[in-house]
Amino acid sequence: MKPDDAVSHVTLPPFKDLILKMSAEEIAMLDAEDSIEQVLSRYSTDLRSGLTSEAAEKKLKEDGLNELYKPPKPTLLMLFIMQLLGFIIILLIIAAVASMTVNATGSKKDDPLSYTTGACGDLFVILNAGIAAWTEHKAGDALEALSKMTQAAIYATEQEVQITTNTVVRGDIVVLGTGDVVPADMRLAEAEDLKVSEMALTGEPDDVSKTWKLKPRKEGEPEKLTPEVCVFSGCNVTNGKGRGVVTATGMGTRIGRIAQLIAGEEGPKKKCFCLPDTSANQTPLQRNLEQLGAKIGILAIVVCVLVFIIGVALDRKPVESRKDVDSQSGAESGAETGAALYMVLIAVTLAVAAIPEGIPLCVTISLSIGCSDMVNQHVLVRKLAAVETLGSASVICSDKTGTLTEGKMTMVNMWAGGVTYDVGGKGFDPTVGRITTCDTGVEAGRQMGVRSTLLSGILCCALEVEVRDPDTGEEKWEPRGNSSEAPIVVAARKVGLTENVSKDYPRTIEIPFSSSRKMMLTVSDVSGRSHLCEDGMPLPEGRRGTKYLAVCKARSLGRSGVVFSVNCRSSLRRESELFPQRPGAPNFIVDLCEERMMADGTVAKHLGRAKAEVLKVVDDYSTKALRVLAVAARPMKELPFDMHDDELSTDQKFSALRQDLRLLGLVASIDPDRDGVKDSVLAARGAGIRVVMITGDYLKTAIAIAKNVQILQPQDDEATAAVDCNCLRPGGQYLETKEMDRMTSTVRVFARAKPEDKLEIVKSIQRMGQVAAMTGDGVNDAPALNQANIGVAMGIQGTEVAKGASDMILTDDNFCSIVAAVEKGRAIYSGIQKFVAFIMSVHIAEVMQIFVCIAAGVPVMRTPLQILFLILVTDLPPSIALGMEPGEPGILKLPGRPGAGASCSGELSGDLPGNDPPGRLGK
Repeated sequence: MKPDDAVSHVTLPPFKDLILKMSAEEIAMLDAEDSIEQVLSRYSTDLRSGLTSEAAEKKLKEDGLNELYKPPKPTLLMLFIMQLLGFIIILLIIAAVASMTVNATGSKKDDPLSYTTGACGDLFVILNAGIAAWTEHKAGDALEALSKMTQAAIYATEQEVQITTNTVVRGDIVVLGTGDVVPADMRLAEAEDLKVSEMALTGEPDDVSKTWKLKPRKEGEPEKLTPEVCVFSGCNVTNGKGRGVVTATGMGTRIGRIAQLIAGEEGPKKKCFCLPDTSANQTPLQRNLEQLGAKIGILAIVVCVLVFIIGVALDRKPVESRKDVDSQSGAESGAETGAALYMVLIAVTLAVAAIPEGIPLCVTISLSIGCSDMVNQHVLVRKLAAVETLGSASVICSDKTGTLTEGKMTMVNMWAGGVTYDVGGKGFDPTVGRITTCDTGVEAGRQMGVRSTLLSGILCCALEVEVRDPDTGEEKWEPRGNSSEAPIVVAARKVGLTENVSKDYPRTIEIPFSSSRKMMLTVSDVSGRSHLCEDGMPLPEGRRGTKYLAVCKARSLGRSGVVFSVNCRSSLRRESELFPQRPGAPNFIVDLCEERMMADGTVAKHLGRAKAEVLKVVDDYSTKALRVLAVAARPMKELPFDMHDDELSTDQKFSALRQDLRLLGLVASIDPDRDGVKDSVLAARGAGIRVVMITGDYLKTAIAIAKNVQILQPQDDEATAAVDCNCLRPGGQYLETKEMDRMTSTVRVFARAKPEDKLEIVKSIQRMGQVAAMTGDGVNDAPALNQANIGVAMGIQGTEVAKGASDMILTDDNFCSIVAAVEKGRAIYSGIQKFVAFIMSVHIAEVMQIFVCIAAGVPVMRTPLQILFLILVTDLPPSIALGMEPGEPGILKLPGRPGAGASCSGELSGDLPGNDPPGRLGK
């Protein structure tokens, strides 16, 4: 369908004037609300011919390439330099340089062995920085992944020539077809049965129907996550075709704004002139170890200065300078080994003894070992310190679709002929699960109501379920086509009815889904059949009576829908059977039906009480947040119109075919929760971790899933524990900080969430001093994954964008793996506590020993090189062993560490002066 060819001339201000006065969001809203004629005029383009080459080149120079900004990725050298900026490391470098400088000006300047102390200190620093830099170098790039998603070939401009995606500009006319990737944000001017998968953008698994017609929003109708008249960059076209005008490219697109949220409004920050500032993304462990190092370093400097002053005041000199020597040589010796110079060397020794240089290396090794161990737990760690961070999490914010749920719509219930059925299995694998009666649990795959309802459903489906990856031998069932039809096709396969059975019922009429008809209708030839199928419903007057079968499929705009399918063969005049079937909006279908099929195949009138009974079943399913589809049918001897009458419109044919329907059954589907998620949520609660669901789905569906997985418990008040995200931004503006924090501290389910909402929720949790972990798999989750203290992406169904923005990846997509990772993180932190206490006790003893020697006037017992050797040989191995110890039994049940406002330095260092009380860790 398309608008009139004539484009009205609408006087609007130039786009440049608009862009100066309006934000990108306001312009996008204007494009979605204005008529297509106004949008075409605004961008100075024509629907038939598009932009001229000169106009396209001019806009390309103004707007730049249709690409996302990608900040340069830090090189391995830059990452290595960044590792040298820690306070402890800087002190070690200064101590090593001071040692080498003093020896270079002393009597042993020509002796290579005199520089071993400084060289060993530098080697220690290089070893630690090298391990950490190499690990961080493996990190991916979220914005690079975003740009990969937007690569696609399109047709545009005057004669539908193929151009590359990055040269698309505002005003180009782009043609879309099934399988295409939308190259930029577009306002539709034509749409024919167009459906787009926006799962990566909004998090919802259902394909979204698009239209070019503007529709006024009805009172009480929920706000849609995306406008019906617009398609967005990076989304896949799953059905139909369309044409539209490009309204935004590059960073101006919706996916570009998500990229901006990942990078931050001000872009990447710098420190030390050229190095990226990563302080905002530090984990609790990194930040608190840096605080601990700073306090220890300052204390070490104070002690070094104090000892230097005491040594000079007492005129402490090395033993050899006190021996009687030749007066001239003695004078030279005294000049070179005076008290001040000697105390500088002692200060270096004291600095080496006081600074816990083993802590960074031990932490790096401990975390690296933890990374390897977590691979066995199906957790791939992208950032080294993230291994421990998850153990300090106090809140886990989780996306619903694909994380807590399978991300695959699955039929779970049926009603046919007055009998209710359970449908087993999850996902798209038809070999798992069976259909049984609810009351007795008897196998129902051969019952008439089940087979008739499911066959009628697949007769108007265009989807196939196939096994992918045959080369690897791995069975991975995937739908090919409109994914909303998958529950019917998969359930039909469970009773032996494949989608290929439709070839035995040749389709002669197909009326595609439209926003006005709300259904798809097909007509199939069922000639020579006495029954719809084996064990199926008998057809009127046997083999010589019914000629055509009409089946119609439809769905509602809400969370329940009805499928109505009409299959019929109209061009043949031989004996055949005609039968219309209709799955669509349940109430609408139920009202249209004049009769219904009973369990034994007989037909009964569908009036008054009978309709009320069916509607009650629909309501029962809907209250469980199930998506309900009703299947109706109409057997016909002849078509109610002449197939060769060209004067008949499609809508007239449709109206004639949907009369005198017979209700066959109802099917109910849901995106089921993953196995084990419920137990994992309970285990997280036992560990003192609050699990919060943030989803783009409708509130009713979100509540149902939250109850299934125990995020919402029976005692919770749904009115306060679950909210629509519109509550966060009344009037389009987010709540004040205090009001937002009050809401996020109690709410456990956020529905109809946009990417910006998820980001604000995570920020609010962090403001309250809690460590937030965020799980997700879609592009819409990426900003929140990047903002959270620990971002966890799904490895199988997760987009590359989500993986790039995360700190760790669940390779099995299982929420349950998070709890195992939390336990491992707590065990690692416990080990770090142990070896920090051990290392600090050794260094405190070394400092006291040197101080006593200087104060008492006896020779210092150890040189800096000896101290470094003792650290490497006698301190590090036991420290690493302590860090590798398994966690104590029941570590998850122990109270978690406090959150973002807390400090772990007191707990790690044995409560050094000026530190916070023990037991506090966080970011």
